[in-house]
Amino acid sequence: MSEFTTPAPAPSNKTTMMYGVMFGVLMILQAAISYIMRIGVESSYGTIVAVLNYFILPILFIWLACNAYKNANEGFISFGQCLKTGVLVCLIAALLSAVGGVILNMAFPEYMAEVMEQAREQMLEQNPEMTEEQIEMGMSMAEKFSSPWLAIPGAALVYSFIGLVYSLIIGAIIKRDRPTAY
Repeated sequence: MSEFTTPAPAPSNKTTMMYGVMFGVLMILQAAISYIMRIGVESSYGTIVAVLNYFILPILFIWLACNAYKNANEGFISFGQCLKTGVLVCLIAALLSAVGGVILNMAFPEYMAEVMEQAREQMLEQNPEMTEEQIEMGMSMAEKFSSPWLAIPGAALVYSFIGLVYSLIIGAIIKRDRPTAY
């Protein structure tokens, strides 16, 4: 074996899983706190949670996971590895959060009824000219999308896309390819 062979990259499965689980658990805790404190989506807390879940936390956990991989891999990480790591971190977090949300809704069915009633009130407040028929149609759509069969894959799809976008940016910033030997 020559001295110029490049070692195999360090495995990132544990790192990716760890940061994905931490992100997912944080989102579950936020949902539980919202339920316990009866805080609605329309409050400033709901806005803060949305900014955290869709902007700050994905960037933070993707950055941490990519840097952990880079440190374990002698300071090298490829752009593709950044993409893979970021998408998987967000996918794991989304699946955990969605399953946690489904369990929360099954354990406390009145919570979903309260959320739907808040959505109805907000719909009427924003569009007072809506007919009862239009409101019922909107509410039935909201109920369909909150079912586990659509909520889990929907969350996975949305967060995978978020992970892809942020990973593209983070990967462009922190990538450092291993020099190739001739």
